Formats: sequence, structure tokens, C-alpha cells
Amino acid sequence: MLKSKDMQLSIYSILYNKIPENNIFKILKDNLDFSFINKLLKDSYCEFYGRPAKEPELMGKLLFLQKMKNLSDTEVIADASLNLAYMYFLDINPEEKLPDPSLLSKFRTKKLHDVTLDDLLIEIVKQCVEKGIIKEVGISIDTTHTVANTFKATPERVMKRLAKKIFKSVDEENGEVPSSVSQDIPEYKDVEDPKKAKTVMKDYLEETILQVEKSVDIERSPKTKAIIENAKEILKDPKFIEQKGVRSIVDQDARVGHKSKNEHFFGYKTEYTITTEERIITAVRVNNGAYVDGTQFNELMELTEKSGVNIKEVFGDKAYFRKPILDKIKELEAKPYIPVSAMAYRIDEERFSYNKDSDEWFCEQGNKTEGKKYAKVKSGREYYKYYFEKEKCKGCPLRDDCIKEKRVRKILVVGLNTPEFYGYSQEQKTEEFKETYKKRACQEWKNGEMKNFHGLDRARGYDLKSMSTQAKLTAIAVNLKRIAKIIAS
Repeated sequence: MLKSKDMQLSIYSILYNKIPENNIFKILKDNLDFSFINKLLKDSYCEFYGRPAKEPELMGKLLFLQKMKNLSDTEVIADASLNLAYMYFLDINPEEKLPDPSLLSKFRTKKLHDVTLDDLLIEIVKQCVEKGIIKEVGISIDTTHTVANTFKATPERVMKRLAKKIFKSVDEENGEVPSSVSQDIPEYKDVEDPKKAKTVMKDYLEETILQVEKSVDIERSPKTKAIIENAKEILKDPKFIEQKGVRSIVDQDARVGHKSKNEHFFGYKTEYTITTEERIITAVRVNNGAYVDGTQFNELMELTEKSGVNIKEVFGDKAYFRKPILDKIKELEAKPYIPVSAMAYRIDEERFSYNKDSDEWFCEQGNKTEGKKYAKVKSGREYYKYYFEKEKCKGCPLRDDCIKEKRVRKILVVGLNTPEFYGYSQEQKTEEFKETYKKRACQEWKNGEMKNFHGLDRARGYDLKSMSTQAKLTAIAVNLKRIAKIIAS
């Protein structure tokens, strides 16, 4: 049951006068209204029945405080019970007792769902817009990786652990493992060929599942049934044997991702948008380590707009140079500051230039195209063929190097978006673009802050939901710190 908030101050509240005016928690308490937390979570509580619950606003603030100081559940309650600034921020009287640390975990896992956390972030950013802390802004987007809270195992080891889990659950629910079920797990490490080792373990696990289903009443063994269904799901995924699927029984949502061509990690990716001037995070999305940057670009932009931010510029690295993303930025009436990707745009500009008004390509010898045709191959790839003038190609001194096939003239094959991308590439050579693009550096600073001071370098839990909660609470925490600093200045 959600009880009414007691607004009565005790005589001990006079102690709050000792808190300096420039204290971060005093600034936040006096300038931001956190009562929206109660409204957002009102439906999560029974209005009339049950034991009186701790106020959602108090619980939410405790989680914010916890992330701001990177404390455990026990530590944040202990520190908040002694620190006057913390008490003032929590809006309690100094003598009031704080909830048991275990309630923090329950609140975080049962009350704070992804949608609610998005709303919390949006409401805080919205207040910044209304108070003039955030103005018409540039938005930068990027991903940062988080290492899983467990080790990465080979498929062989995963299958071995699945077999052991099945044996353990069968023994617990049925008293013993039937003799018809072989518990003699193959020694896959003795098999020299890695591919053969995977096959041996897969065959063994599949046979084990078959034997258990024949020997045990699965319907009366819910735990065993759940483990078997989970094992079947893992084995069914073709990426599993290729070491691109599940790599841990403990955390089955984590995946292998790449920081660069030669460096990889096992865990999750957090993609977020941040204002370039104020460095306030506006939206967050969390995915496994194999996530392709930019896939949820539209969603992040929509969440940012929902908070009232007027987007004027969008910054990103080469991974975001894609037609759908550029089209979305155009739809927002914003200007893109995203370097051209060689994967999307493959034109040698030392040899060819383009005139968008006449839709003509020019070669380094001055020859120009006189027509084009649309083409499409069986794979679905679409492109244009631009045809240069025959007569000029015949007498060209670079003909032998330029036209390698037995053709009369040069035919330039380009993607459907290449003419448009050419315009972006020319614009990015200007000093204005180079100077403005420096604003994107704000993202690197924020990555370091969240990882080094707020624990985002490593996952605290073991699945995507837990990681999403961690990342979004971290985003709110660094936002609160930044808002206090802006107000103080």
C-alpha cells in the first residue's frame, strides 16, 4: 500500500542548515522536482490494501545516490543514515530510519521496468529543457561496451555444464538419475580437432536429453523440463557451434562483440545519445555485445525528442554513415556530422567527381558521362551504370589503365546512394565540418566517467534486463552530477 508522504519537519531538520549551498545534493534537491517518480510508479502499488510501502520517490533517490557514489545496497543505506547532505536530498528527517538494503534490490528488479526507467530519464531531461539548462542542441550518439559478470566459455564447456545441470535437477526432483542415462561425460579436451570436439559434445548432450525424456516424467519435473527446453533452444541456434551464440550458462544474453578489428570482448553494448554542449544523456538502449551500432537510432532520436530537446545537429562515427540514419536526420531537419564510411561510399575522388545538378560524373581527363542505367543483380544489390562519352575514351592517354575490359568506353558502376554520398564527402572536407565535429569528443569523456567512476565497465547482474537497468541508472546518475555542476556555475 502506498501511504501519503509525511511533510512534517522535525526539530532536528535545523541540522540541514549546516549543508553548504554549493553541495551537489542540496543543489539537486532545491532545483529538481522528483515527485514525478511517485506518479510514474503509482500503478505498481495497491492504493488501499497491504502493509505501508516505502515511497517510490525515496527508493528512486536512493538508487540515484547509489549510482552517483558507486555503492552497494548495504553501503548506500549505511552512508545515507549518517550523511546530512544525503538525508536532505532524500527529503527525510535526520532521525528517520531508512529501508532495509534488501528492499532496494526488490524495488530495482520488480518495480523499475525498462519503460519506467526511460520515463525517469525523460522527465529529468525535460526539466532541464524547461529550466533552460538544455537549449537547441547538437546530439552525439555512440556505443560503449560492458564486460559480462562471468567468463566466456567454449561451446564444449557450455554443453558439459548443461549436461551436469540436467543430472543435478533430475537427481533433486526424482531422487536419483536413472541408470539408463549415461553420466559419463566425454573428455572433449582430449580431442585434438576442435570441430570434432564440438560434434562429440553435441551428440552426447542430444543423446542425454533423449534418454532423460524417456526415463523421467518430464511433466512432473518442472525444473528438469525447463533446463532441457533451454538446452534444446541453445543447440538449435546455428550460431552456437560457431561460437557466436550463448557462451555462458550463467549469463545467456551476453555475446562476443568487437571493439576493433583485432580486439573483442564478451558482454553488452550500451548505445546512448548525449547533448554536445551540456553533456547530458537524453536516451539509452542496451543490447548484447554483437549489436550493430545504429540499429536503434530512430528509437533513440524519438526518446530524445520526447524529452523536449530540439535537435539541430547529430554527431556520430563512421558506423552511423548509413542511408536510413541520414534520412532520419533529414526528417528531423537537423544537420549530420558523420564521417563518410568507406564501406558505404567507394569512389576514388582523385579520379572521379560528380555534379549533382546535371547528374553527371567527370573523370580526371575531363570526360563526362552521357547517360546512366539502373541495374539489379540476383542477390538483390541495386546500382547505377554511368556511361562516359565513347569518342573521348577512345583517344584517352589513360585508356589502358582505366578500361581493363574489352570495352569501347569507361562504365562507372556506383551504388544507388553514391551520388548523394558524394555531396556529404565534399562537405566534410571543409574547415567548418572539421571544427564542428570536435564537439563529438564529449562522448569519449562520458564513456570514461561512467566506466571509471560508476561501474559501467562491468555488469553487476547476469542478463539483458539487469544490464539495461544498470546502464540507465548510471545515465541518470551522471546526468544529476552534470546538472548540479551547470546550475552551480
